[in-house]
Amino acid sequence: SKLPHFLLISGVHGWNIDTLKERIWSYMDLTRVYTKPKGQIPDFDAPVILRHRQRTVEGFCKRIHKRLLDDFRYALVWGASAKHTPQIVGREHVLADEDVVQVVKRGGGAV
Repeated sequence: SKLPHFLLISGVHGWNIDTLKERIWSYMDLTRVYTKPKGQIPDFDAPVILRHRQRTVEGFCKRIHKRLLDDFRYALVWGASAKHTPQIVGREHVLADEDVVQVVKRGGGAV
């Protein structure tokens, strides 16, 4: 259609449901970030949802637990925002949609 912000959908026939989901994510400007515990595969079942203002590693840590930043050392990032895989980043690193993050705490422990 030529109307702005218009999308023809059908729940009965399943037309454009995936496109509708993509547009909702785009309009709301949300980012999905996945966690990766040390020595395990990433958890793709439960993403951490970040708003535009929280799109940094610091915002990600605050969404997980408010005290996580107290012992923050660095984070490992896999995905579109990383220049290489994995990339070691600090608190200010801006995350992209569907990035995977592993937080490393002082003392060598990973979350």
